[in-house]
Order: sequence, then C-alpha cells, then structure tokens
Amino acid sequence: MADVTLVADQPARAGTRPGGALPPSPHVRRLRRRTTRTAWVLRLIAIGYVLALVALPVVSVVQHTFADGLGPVWDVLRSEDFLAALRLTALVAGIAVVLNTVFGVGMGYLLVRYRFWGRRFLSAVIDLPVSISPIVVGVALILVFGTYGWFGEQLESAGFRVIFAVPGMVLATVLVSLPLVLREVVPTLEEAGIEQEQAAQSLGANAWQRFWRITLPTIKWALAYGVALSLARSLGEFGAVRVVSGSVAGESQTLTLYVNDSYQEFGADAQRQAFAAAFVLMAIAVALIVVIAALRPKEDRS
Repeated sequence: MADVTLVADQPARAGTRPGGALPPSPHVRRLRRRTTRTAWVLRLIAIGYVLALVALPVVSVVQHTFADGLGPVWDVLRSEDFLAALRLTALVAGIAVVLNTVFGVGMGYLLVRYRFWGRRFLSAVIDLPVSISPIVVGVALILVFGTYGWFGEQLESAGFRVIFAVPGMVLATVLVSLPLVLREVVPTLEEAGIEQEQAAQSLGANAWQRFWRITLPTIKWALAYGVALSLARSLGEFGAVRVVSGSVAGESQTLTLYVNDSYQEFGADAQRQAFAAAFVLMAIAVALIVVIAALRPKEDRS
C-alpha cells in the first residue's frame, strides 16, 4: 500500500495533461492542421462559387435598377403595363399554388399510405414536367388544347378558350411546378409512419379529424416549404407561359414576359422597365426564402 501511495503522489510527467491523457502525437497534429486547411479551402471554393453564380448577378440587377435613382423606378412600378403584368402574375401563380398544394398533399398521402398497381409509374410521371424543357410543356399544351389540338375545337365551340388566355397560362404554370409540394410532403409522411393515425382511428376519429389533427401538424413545415418553392417557381416561370400566352401587353403578359419584352426593346426607358420588374421578382423570391428560414427555427425550439 505504501508503494502504491508513493506512486500515486508522484507529480505528473512533463508533457502530460491534467487528466492524465497524453498529448496528441506530432503525426496527429499534422493531420489536424492538414484537415483544417482542406476545410478552409473547400469553404472558400463554395463561397466563391455562390458569389459568382448568385450574389454577383443579384448585385448587378440592383445596381442597374437604381442607377438613376428611385424616381424612375417608382414611375415604372406605377405604369399600367407593369401593374397589369403584376396582377396577372399574382392571379396565375395564386391559382397554380392552390392547385399544386391540394394535389401535392392528396397525391403524397396516396403514394405513401396506399399500395396499388402502377404506383411507381405514377410517381415517375409526376416528376416528368420538371425533367423536360418548359417550352416542350407549352408546345404539348397547344397540341392538346390549341385550336387544332385534341380538345381545342370542342372547347372553343363551347366558348371556353385555353390557349392564349389565362387558363392556358395557369395550366402551364401548374405543370412546371407540379412536384414541388409533393416531393416535400412525401418524405415527412414516410418518416412519421401511420401509428398515430391508427391510434386516432381506433379512438373513433374520422378521416378529416385524423388529417386535421395529426397529418397536417406533422407535415406543416414540409408543406410550407413546398408551397414557398411552388410560389417562387410559379412567379418566375417563363418558357411554358411564353408559348401559350402570346405575351400581349396589358392582357396576357406576366412579369417574366414583361422583363423579357422590355429588355429586348431599344432605349433606356425599356431597359429601366426590365430591371425594375426583375428586381421586384427577385425581391419576392428572397422574401419567401427569408420567411421560411426565419420561422422554421422557432418551431424547432418549441
């Protein structure tokens, strides 16, 4: 016992840590320094990539928008053509988001909770619109609903015009943003499972009560993020809407078409109109992302 006590009372050897652990070897320290340098290089590459592709174009749009001050921009924002394009964009995007939200939640629930023949094929078809060019989507709509399309003549005979009108623009926007809500909702439903819904059903809850009190609270943040993505995509759609709208100023011209048509015209006024409208679209998209990013941590903490 005396020997053990003497050994325990001896001071720690030089170079050891208070807890008795030996310091890392020189090889380990070199590996740590090398890993730290690699991490910093990768971070700098990622930041430079984002700045080059995202930040610099955004700054350029802002600079050109306000190059002559706030007055010219305000004049553009009050013009009839801009306001008409803004109203039409809000109408088309709003209808498209509502349709995609209802469809996304319903189809997500169907694909996750039920097994049926053709389920995988249906899931693949839903992703098809984002896999092909939006211009192809517009052409396909003309071939189906145009004057000489499959249903165009019958619809026009009934007094319902699809192509070169608001219904065609809504259809085009819905198709290009089709899977955005669905693909956010499906993983959340798969992770949540069906135990809570089965327990509620055993207690007498009907389908609507189970959806409102269990399913919707479970998917609400995935749904909110999908709706934000769908809205941003709908507001910025150009190719498919360009094909089916005709882009008539004040009638069938959305903000993206307004930007394109103004930018292709000659003159400083037309360029100013294009930059002002582009700034508005960019500001709306950024605001949507900021709102979702700001709200999500509050929900996580609660």
